[in-house]
Amino acid sequence: MNKDPSLLVIWHSRTGASEQMACAAAERDAARLIRAQDVTSEDLLRAAGYLFVCPENLAALSGAMKEMFDAQYYSVLGQIEGRPYASIIAAGSDGDGAQRQLDRILTGWRLKRVSDPMIVNFSAQTPEQIMAKKSPSDKVLRDCRELGNSMVEGLLIGVF
Repeated sequence: MNKDPSLLVIWHSRTGASEQMACAAAERDAARLIRAQDVTSEDLLRAAGYLFVCPENLAALSGAMKEMFDAQYYSVLGQIEGRPYASIIAAGSDGDGAQRQLDRILTGWRLKRVSDPMIVNFSAQTPEQIMAKKSPSDKVLRDCRELGNSMVEGLLIGVF
């Protein structure tokens, strides 16, 4: 399968925040937005780079994002090495656990991080706050757009 110059934005969201951030990051034509549960090995092989967007749940990646890696990991192992990636984590307080888990998984794929992790803290501490629908600020959505645009441009001009 031939690789195209697209950015694959893989996302999972339970409260809406990660979905909104993924949509903002994928506004360019050269970005493909796909839910984690719908990702196939062909999607991963075809993309030139990746942006992973998900919430941190219980100090780890969300289950749906982890399931995507569980389902697709070995089918593309050794075939996507060196491709660029970045991440956006929606966190209730920290986000570091999910980010560490993501980086550890992607080390196995030998992907290359091209941007500092973006962790968006929603300060959700109570069960009601954690489960409530969330809306990222305009600044956060601008930052997501900028990250997506930067990655697309980098792929199109061959920087990565």
